[in-house]
Amino acid sequence: VQLVESGGGLAQPGGSLRLSCALSGATFSAYAMSWSRQAPGKGLEWVAGIYSDGSETVYSDSVKGRFTISRDNAKNTLYLQMNSLNPEDTAVYYCAALYGNHWSPDYGMDYRGKGTLVIVSS
Repeated sequence: VQLVESGGGLAQPGGSLRLSCALSGATFSAYAMSWSRQAPGKGLEWVAGIYSDGSETVYSDSVKGRFTISRDNAKNTLYLQMNSLNPEDTAVYYCAALYGNHWSPDYGMDYRGKGTLVIVSS
């Protein structure tokens, strides 16, 4: 199973970015998916998760109301729309897959991508 993130880059404070994550080598719709991030010098922080059928989403308090996780099972792709970005959102963003329908930050992950760097700076 391979996960490849894309869409990272430089954004200004208050700006937006849309991350994508493509899964190959497995049936995408069989996996709950999530995004996590690691800021410089800090540990891994979960950001958002989505059930395999897209019926439920979960967000960390730090991004709730600003970020939106979504998926297109026909395209084997996960998304993270990030709005109202601030410098504290600067991090490497990782997508992860967990076999099964449900997702919770307590469940862990089966596969993770190599990440895409997001820098928020003026």
